[in-house]
Amino acid sequence: MSTLWVWQNLYIPKRFIVLGLCALAILINYAGYISTQVLGGAFADRFGGKLVLGVAAFGWTTFTLFTPSAAKLGLSYLLSCRILLGIAEGACIPSAYSLTASWAPQEERSRTAAIMSASINIGNIIALPVSTWLGSGPWRWQSIFWVFGVIGLVWSLFWQIYGGSDPSTYKGISKEELNLILKNNHSVSGRSGYISLPTSEEEVINRNSENVIDIIEDNEVTQDNNTEENVDAKSSNPSRIPWRLILSRREVWAILVANVFNNWGYFVFLNWLPTYYLDRFRVDIKHLGYFTVLPYIVQGISVLFVGTLADYMTCKIKVRVVIVRRIAQIISSWGFATFLLLATYVAKTPLQGIILISIGTGLNSFSIAGVKISQLDIAPRYSGVIFGLANSLGMIPAILGVSLTGWILDATGRNWNIIWNSIAISYFMDAIIFSILVGDKVVIE
Repeated sequence: MSTLWVWQNLYIPKRFIVLGLCALAILINYAGYISTQVLGGAFADRFGGKLVLGVAAFGWTTFTLFTPSAAKLGLSYLLSCRILLGIAEGACIPSAYSLTASWAPQEERSRTAAIMSASINIGNIIALPVSTWLGSGPWRWQSIFWVFGVIGLVWSLFWQIYGGSDPSTYKGISKEELNLILKNNHSVSGRSGYISLPTSEEEVINRNSENVIDIIEDNEVTQDNNTEENVDAKSSNPSRIPWRLILSRREVWAILVANVFNNWGYFVFLNWLPTYYLDRFRVDIKHLGYFTVLPYIVQGISVLFVGTLADYMTCKIKVRVVIVRRIAQIISSWGFATFLLLATYVAKTPLQGIILISIGTGLNSFSIAGVKISQLDIAPRYSGVIFGLANSLGMIPAILGVSLTGWILDATGRNWNIIWNSIAISYFMDAIIFSILVGDKVVIE
């Protein structure tokens, strides 16, 4: 039996191809950040993730390649190019999470989300040294944009060939894989005509008590309030996002509020950690990169373990999803806050500081089994728009926090204790509010 024959007849699960390309898309584009997340998530939920992510990838790739030329033409051209790049990038991660809701089986969702999150860390880890190496070469800084742009074009080609929004229409998918994906998958059932039915008397009671907004193919609604917005929400391809329904659910607010508190702490930490090492420990600037990148390496590795553990707890030993979400978020937020405070008040050397902070970022990866995946539990068909909304709201305190930190440091004579204490408080509040409001039932179906 030849190697070629084995390779040609080897079946690769199609969800691995689609979700793997999603993770690769995040890795490629994360050197920039997201500006239009709500629209990206809404369009992905409405029109399917393949189209939206494909268009976004082509957009960010094109404007990345044009950046050096725009810089030569003038500042206004450069700013316009970077703004358009940010707009295109806005659809990437919300689209990937929308596709996760469609493609990832229930027992693989935490692991899939963990891979997406790890891709962000890997993108950060790769971008810095590669960009430094390219920028110092004969083609100077322009080569950074050309190389990443070409990589984006290659990914776009693969995505057009192998990407897909709906597993039920994906060419070559096996019956066994399709059944695995569709089982308990409310997102795909809404788009493909499959109707998810309660599997036990307890689930029937829970659905009734939780006031589930049910969306079925024949446009009949399962609850008494037949408002215009309910009609929009229940169709297989809703003409608009049911904002009133989304914003009326405490489970959605658990995600939104937790992201606000989480982003305040995370982005202050992300942007000011190198300065803290310089101020507190007088680290040689030549070694600063190693201290800065180590916490993200630890976080990228640990997030994969967390995703596997969460799936095992929910699907193998049958721990209630809401319990797993609460425990994971408490470990993430309180663990990170605790070790950040230990680094502030206990660490005496740079090595002690980096070890404590790295342990904290490792524990922080537990959020992938908490707030970062909760939208897939409660509203899988609208997971993209909820994720985009949460990240957009979270950017407000992120921007304010990063700016306010510089003012506080200047006003207090570089008192870092105030900064890290405020971050710790934000993380403690994040876990408390999320644990109170979080849910695990599909409430907008």
